[in-house]
Amino acid sequence: MIKITLLLTILIMNMSAFEGFKIFNKNGKEKDTEDILDDALDSQIILFGELHNNPIAHYFQIKLLKGIYAEDSVISIGAEMFESDDQIVIDEFLSGKIRMKDLEKEAKIWNNFNTDYKYFLEFSEKNHLNFVATNIPRRYASLLAREGVQSLENLNDQAKKYFCPLPFEYDEELPGYKAMAGMGAGHGMPHIAQSQAIKDATMAYFIHTNFNNRFYHLNGAYHSNNYEAINWYLKKLNPDYKILTISVVEQDDIEDLAEENKGLADYIIVVDSDMPKSY
Repeated sequence: MIKITLLLTILIMNMSAFEGFKIFNKNGKEKDTEDILDDALDSQIILFGELHNNPIAHYFQIKLLKGIYAEDSVISIGAEMFESDDQIVIDEFLSGKIRMKDLEKEAKIWNNFNTDYKYFLEFSEKNHLNFVATNIPRRYASLLAREGVQSLENLNDQAKKYFCPLPFEYDEELPGYKAMAGMGAGHGMPHIAQSQAIKDATMAYFIHTNFNNRFYHLNGAYHSNNYEAINWYLKKLNPDYKILTISVVEQDDIEDLAEENKGLADYIIVVDSDMPKSY
């Protein structure tokens, strides 16, 4: 009996050391969820940079939204995962004109919609919040990647409502775009970096045009890391925006923030790389 009790005690002690994540600020100082919430409530725009298949990222997104809403119900929600030409379908769902199953048939939803993003639409509908589809339709980003920005100039006026006004500013020296430039050349997409830029510019544009008190935005970490991308375009639209950035990364060792992850965002959520992926 003593041996069994001792064995259970050792097992429980070991289990308590199984931490799945830690939170750090941009300098590598350990923080907690209350720190993120406090700073989110002191910000106008929250850019939550996720890893799309990381369950901890989606869990944090939900908990942070609930925390913000509990203190301030005047908030808009938006996401990279919804393309702007689906806004009418989203608005029809939010107003009760169509059912969720109709939205799922009509909108271009991601494969992990039910597990990771459906909640945010249901939360918006339940609490009468504005939900914005912020991303450029994929067909237009693909067209730009293949043929350049002039190809978008030749679209009709209705199509141009679905992305940021042209011409849009593009800084090819920004590290994120510079690293991507040339990646698509061998695949018939010589303008791939600029096609990524118009995604960022469009998301920033729709956040800006729908801004009212506070905006909570979900996007892949690439689109807000290092204060570039969406953040960069938002500051072009309004230098006075108070923006909080959050990034999710994976590390084999989560005890300290790895050097290459310092400075990615205001807060970096470090998840154990052993964490199972959602897909």
